[in-house]
Amino acid sequence: MTPFLPELLAPAGSMEALTAAVRCGADAVYLGGTQFSARAHAENFDPDSLRTAAKLCHGSGVRIYPAVNTLLFDREFSALDEMLCLLAEIGADGIIVQDAGVATYIRRRLPTLRLHASTQMTIHTPAGIQYAAEAGFCRVVAARELSAAQLSAMCAEAARCGLEVEMFVHGAHCMCVSGQCWMSAAMGGRSANRGCCAQPCRLPFTADAGKPDACALSLKDLCLLEHLDELREIGVHSLKIEGRMKRPEYVAAAVSAYRAALDGREPDRGALRAVFSRSGFTDGYFTGRRAGMFGTRRREDVIAAQDVLQPLRALYQKPRKCAVLNAVYTLRHCAPSSLTVSDETDLSVTVTGEIPQTAQNRPTDLEQLRRQFDRLGDTVYTAGTVTAALDDALMLPASALNALRRDAVSAMDAARIRLHSVQHRLSVIPEPVPPAEQVWRGFRLQIRRAEQLSALGGFAGRLDALLIPLKTALTGYAELPVPKERCILVPPRLVLDEPQIEKMLRAAKELGFSAMLCQSAGDIALGARCGMRLSGGPGLHLTNRFAAAEYAARGLEDVLLSPELPPHKGIASPVPAGALLYGRLPLMLTRNCPVQAQVGCGNCRHMLTDRKGSAVYADCTRYTDSPDYAELFNAAVLWLADQPAARRGLSYGLLSMTDESGVRVREVLSAYLDGAEIPPPEKFTRGLRLRD
Repeated sequence: MTPFLPELLAPAGSMEALTAAVRCGADAVYLGGTQFSARAHAENFDPDSLRTAAKLCHGSGVRIYPAVNTLLFDREFSALDEMLCLLAEIGADGIIVQDAGVATYIRRRLPTLRLHASTQMTIHTPAGIQYAAEAGFCRVVAARELSAAQLSAMCAEAARCGLEVEMFVHGAHCMCVSGQCWMSAAMGGRSANRGCCAQPCRLPFTADAGKPDACALSLKDLCLLEHLDELREIGVHSLKIEGRMKRPEYVAAAVSAYRAALDGREPDRGALRAVFSRSGFTDGYFTGRRAGMFGTRRREDVIAAQDVLQPLRALYQKPRKCAVLNAVYTLRHCAPSSLTVSDETDLSVTVTGEIPQTAQNRPTDLEQLRRQFDRLGDTVYTAGTVTAALDDALMLPASALNALRRDAVSAMDAARIRLHSVQHRLSVIPEPVPPAEQVWRGFRLQIRRAEQLSALGGFAGRLDALLIPLKTALTGYAELPVPKERCILVPPRLVLDEPQIEKMLRAAKELGFSAMLCQSAGDIALGARCGMRLSGGPGLHLTNRFAAAEYAARGLEDVLLSPELPPHKGIASPVPAGALLYGRLPLMLTRNCPVQAQVGCGNCRHMLTDRKGSAVYADCTRYTDSPDYAELFNAAVLWLADQPAARRGLSYGLLSMTDESGVRVREVLSAYLDGAEIPPPEKFTRGLRLRD
């Protein structure tokens, strides 16, 4: 039996990059249109170039996956519908999606199009796989922060559910866990979740005053070239190369190296490193050896690329031979000549040409036909067997034989494009679920530290709900100032040991807790499995009515609107909807703590400073003896106590505490619940004002 060979999936940010990917051996490419792409600043593809790209890919037997991996607002679904009509026309093989509402719309509008859950959906657990299967996805792009053991658990669950797992194996590593970054939006109004990341994390940030130019949020690039056999054994279906913003030579180098390794040949590691790296490569997440993962793009890295660009460019100047054509010529008296060509899949076409002439000298023979057919030149074909049915004493000029060959190649190209293009079926345009009336229920308070509970006093009874960390609930439940049925448990944002968290949730259920906050797709499936009532958190990125309806259908009783929605703008939700009205805006969720990596936990002051002297608040979460993950928050606190219009159209407002003292917690509650004239924080913000 032939061993399973994973798909090699390449990035295409431009037509030249797509050509490089196809000609260097990619099995599939992913690309973006002019809208709804997480790489909005790549060259990308307009409708005409998308049609051309699909023909180029399908003619070479390469699959094409357009990416609609950004958050959409309600007004943008008509443009999405136009794009879906185009994808149906070109026979796209799948679509990469971040937004749950977009997935719902596509599932109904274009049910024949395979849905791939983007890494931006932060699926990193077996429960996340279960959610994806129930939501109609065929493939999950796993979060990049997984170890081999965690990835293996996901692949095992995917096999049970009939899903494929796609994994990044090469390219840029974001410091933030996939799909959980608001830094670019908060700092510069350019949303990563809307495709416009400005990459502020690559600039200097430091926890060490003695090293002001340190880049504490910049990681080396990923490279899993040495782990392909293990990935195959784990059951990864698709190996993904990052790089839609990178030049075509980079695509050529990466695809060639991974193609060679998959085919049992020696890859060119030197060219791969030279064309682009940040202080070299890392496999730290996959191996669990995360020390030494930090790196920047140095001058020597830039210089190294200059010597390899021209040789790499040469790799994709001619089409890659990907099919063998067998030929059968027929030359009969008084009948048009014909040529039938077929490939190894028995796909066959026949073309006709000139009527053969009576030979005056040498008649056309099999050897001449073979020589003419061998001249396949810059096509994707290699000549196979050549046979012929020839009447005696007939001659066909070389020009006519050339025309037959060209026509046959053109006809075979068209046949291969038809064969490899999915025949799609558009359904009716989905109607939004009718919205529920948003009746104001009050404020919810989320505490981060157990000591903040003791500060609530009489305010506790006036809260709509109290959000507390799952770990705190299990250790401090006897001192809760509100009944357990009004508590919402907050599990870790990054679940690294799902069996442990499930055990904790079930223990909490036994104690009388009944609700939990869902901050990722996996939380929804895990919470439902534990019999919990479900509330939506910020990590679900709710920006449109279709997403609200989808989450409601998955069992969520209420949802939290994304902080990236335009100011004072809600959505028509079928369940109660709230918004963050106080607290530090989350910037990043990181598997590597930048403070720990730079100065160690013993010297932690919970602050990073950028090149302008502005501070970012950092805090870690521990469910084990060491930090499981870190979170970065905006130093400026969201303050809307004096903006009653911010509550318009909401059912509740979320007040989220991080490092506030007990005194400050009471002041905030007094300002929001009683309208007391409490001074805002020294540094405060009114929220994200995005260019939408």
